Amino acid sequence: MSDSPAPLADPHLVFDAVEGRRDLVILGSTGSIGTQAIDLVLRNPDRFRVTALSAAGGRVALLAEQARRLRVRTVAVASPDAVPALREALREEYGAEEQPPEILAGPDAATQLAGSDCHTVLNGITGSIGLAPTLAALKAGRTLALANKESLIVGGPLVKALAAPGQIIPVDSEHAALFQALAAGKRADVRRLVVTASGGPFRGRTRSELADVTREQALNHPTWAMGPVITVNSATLVNKGLEVIEAHLLYDIPFDRIEVVVHPQSYVHSMVEFTDGSTLAQATPPDMRGPIAIGLGWPQRVPDAAPAFDWTKASTWEFFPLDTEAFPSVGLARHVGTLGGTAPAVFNAANEECVDAFLDGRLAFNGIMDTVTAVVSEHGTPATGTSLTVADVLEAEAWARTRARELSAKATAEARA
Repeated sequence: MSDSPAPLADPHLVFDAVEGRRDLVILGSTGSIGTQAIDLVLRNPDRFRVTALSAAGGRVALLAEQARRLRVRTVAVASPDAVPALREALREEYGAEEQPPEILAGPDAATQLAGSDCHTVLNGITGSIGLAPTLAALKAGRTLALANKESLIVGGPLVKALAAPGQIIPVDSEHAALFQALAAGKRADVRRLVVTASGGPFRGRTRSELADVTREQALNHPTWAMGPVITVNSATLVNKGLEVIEAHLLYDIPFDRIEVVVHPQSYVHSMVEFTDGSTLAQATPPDMRGPIAIGLGWPQRVPDAAPAFDWTKASTWEFFPLDTEAFPSVGLARHVGTLGGTAPAVFNAANEECVDAFLDGRLAFNGIMDTVTAVVSEHGTPATGTSLTVADVLEAEAWARTRARELSAKATAEARA
């Protein structure tokens, strides 16, 4: 193990720990992570209090209901067009006798909330738009419960420059598992990290058998209920490639010591192998409330945050090697992670565009990774190291999105010719 600085996520280092109830800001409150976090908060009012919520703006009735139930001071929506409907929804929830919360609106609203007065910011936003709120929370000195993996992927050097040791607590199930397993040993005794993958809906299929899969098939995940983009990323295993990059950045482990293994049951969320040959696995039934509770409460655990196993019932746990030919995304992610700089941002942005094209019926399933690979290969020398800026990341993303749209449209036209 190198003598490099402490990793971004370290269970032995707790940033700004407090006893008693913690004030929280939840970003992405109407999404899957946000709604489960709110369920956890409502069941533990002695531990957590939510002061502000943010959402994209597409589910204002739910946002208004959340605001009333949590009695928050502020709500924010990314879309200013959603404000009239949100005001009406808040009026219906609060009635004439109660004062509704303050409303913030616009693309910077979540970033403003991320720097507001609280103990912990839960970033549950989907996509690289979560980068600015991540940076704002770190700069403001908040503990960051990070579910938005994309902000770390695309802005790794920027995040590492701002984060204090122990300031980030990962919320992804895989990284929360690694986080907990790493607590059992010294950093110098870690041999490798093993990230588990369900294999998605197409586990066992060859590349040729994936050529004609449909949108409906790709969205039929066998284990997890997630949003469409994340579910397609699970089908291509792009999500696992992103998690390999994330593990490298969070725990400061070289890429050649981070492995991926397919585990269809999704009971073991990830493992840490130590130098004495011991492997520690973190296991729970598939439920994101457990990782969320780690993110919000560490180093304390939240009783009954999520279901536990019934060990009186027989079960079978399987593990398989990754098929890198059918699913080349993990290898490509290692490549862009090694390149660093803006290369991960190009990979992520191109993938988001290709997933949108696939969901709209404009690109075949195999075309997602074919197109992302082509965009990555065309990307020039990435801005790296301390020279990387937010402007560099945004410029690289914009180029990647444009090029991905061009190449996916070309691929579709050729397929129909």
